[in-house]
Amino acid sequence: MSIESPEKSTAAAVVLEVWSDIACPWCYIGKTRFEAALAQFPHREQVEVVWRSYQLSPDTPAGLRRSEIDALVEMKGMPADQVRQMFAHVASTAAADGLAMDFDTVIAANTFDAHRLIHFAGDRGTDVMAALFRAHFEQGRVIDDRDELVAIAAETGLDADAVRAALDSDAEADRVRDDLAQARALGVTGVPFFVANRAIGVSGAQPVEVFTQLLEKAYTDAKPLVTLAGAADADGACTDGSCAV
Repeated sequence: MSIESPEKSTAAAVVLEVWSDIACPWCYIGKTRFEAALAQFPHREQVEVVWRSYQLSPDTPAGLRRSEIDALVEMKGMPADQVRQMFAHVASTAAADGLAMDFDTVIAANTFDAHRLIHFAGDRGTDVMAALFRAHFEQGRVIDDRDELVAIAAETGLDADAVRAALDSDAEADRVRDDLAQARALGVTGVPFFVANRAIGVSGAQPVEVFTQLLEKAYTDAKPLVTLAGAADADGACTDGSCAV
């Protein structure tokens, strides 16, 4: 598996890749904080953001409609009260960033189809991702139910029939698998994970200031060298194979 830097668009000095999962509350928080940093970054027009798929629990069966609390109790063997306390902490942190997470209504889900939908959405992928995060963490919707995914996509302006046809096929599955494989190759073991130009990485839902530092360093490192022209007839330079003295 190659882990070379992705191709940049002609305008982008920085390609910022983000591995995240719709079922990850810290990914939702991290996305919100990163976007806040990007919005105030003076060179934001030269940053290309690429959202990549990750699955924290790829073996979660689709369609069980089991509460996230019950699923985590079973998976981790933790008391339900401890799980609720943990979720309360996350919800409180999210609230400080303007997010209204309601873990009492969150349904555990397999996110593979949700990731396929984000890829299918193309330029609207970020809007669809935001809608999926809201649906999962704020509205108690079942994001591994294809009817629900079609409805969420339609709410963002996508054609419902086209979305249903894509989800009923294997569309975009290879792109999701490629994202997962690239994450393994890079050694990503937790999300959210932010990588600038495949050179600088930041893990976790960091404060806005950290994401600002990431953007500033990535942009500074990527800027091309500027050479002043000087006088056309000036001496004092050697070229390949020749050095006039």
